Amino acid sequence: MEKINHYKSITELHEKSGFEPPKNPLLSLMTCKELMTYSVGEDRFTGDFYMIGLKKIKSGYVLYGKTKYDHNNGSAVFMKPRQIIEVQNVQFAEKGFVMFFHEDYLSGHPLNEQIKKYGYFEYEINEALHISPSEEVIMWELYEKIRREYEENSDEFSREIILSHIDSILKYSDRFYKRQFIDRSSNVSGTMVKKFLMVLDNYFKENKHVEDGLPTVNFMANELAVSPRYLSDILKQETGKTALEHVHIYLIKEAKNLLLSSESNVAGIAYDLGFESPSYFTRLFKKVVGVTPVQYKKEAVK
Repeated sequence: MEKINHYKSITELHEKSGFEPPKNPLLSLMTCKELMTYSVGEDRFTGDFYMIGLKKIKSGYVLYGKTKYDHNNGSAVFMKPRQIIEVQNVQFAEKGFVMFFHEDYLSGHPLNEQIKKYGYFEYEINEALHISPSEEVIMWELYEKIRREYEENSDEFSREIILSHIDSILKYSDRFYKRQFIDRSSNVSGTMVKKFLMVLDNYFKENKHVEDGLPTVNFMANELAVSPRYLSDILKQETGKTALEHVHIYLIKEAKNLLLSSESNVAGIAYDLGFESPSYFTRLFKKVVGVTPVQYKKEAVK
């Protein structure tokens, strides 16, 4: 198996890549003009740090997750610690920036927990944020504020100020992704929820639940060629419900139909739908419907 190099520090990443040492061992800021040809130590690597990048790629590719990043338009990408990144002969267009910050840089700060709530760190790289010209201006303004603090100041306020600007970048990015989801739903023929339900229908029509059990969010995401977190986030934007909630709603709808149209008992229906145990089926049914399957059937036949 090909070796995957792991960088515990940003300094180590810089050394291996031939970059100048970072001014702060826990924080690194570079524009794509400074990077030009980006050739990180090993072709495949992981690290104990986050990355935010705003860039255009002229040639080569970056692989993050299962898919390639090869966009020509300006995009923002977000990478989390210990995610495998593969880089091959990448050249960036001059206008862009890359920011690395070690997870220890967030220790003791509210952002240490808040950053885990931003789902886009779980997205595949082909689900990058495509930003508009006006959004790009905001990103650059925040980057420049961080850069000035990074270059010119080093006192007890620096870290707090820099983290507040990183927090702003993340909050704006969350807003920009919501805009992208809306644009995607408006411009793409057929919404994600329609495609999602079509995959669910086929799963049960082909009796996959009999052999493989209940469909997972990971399975659904793979069928729809998106990452699980991206799938849930776009469904949440479109319908107010996550991917798992949609699976549950579908299962309960099927369960209601079987409870009223078949002679099977609760256990038989549970196994027919792919549940591992009747007790799990009963708990889920009561959670969604408000009553147990037995109570639902009794009330329906009154």
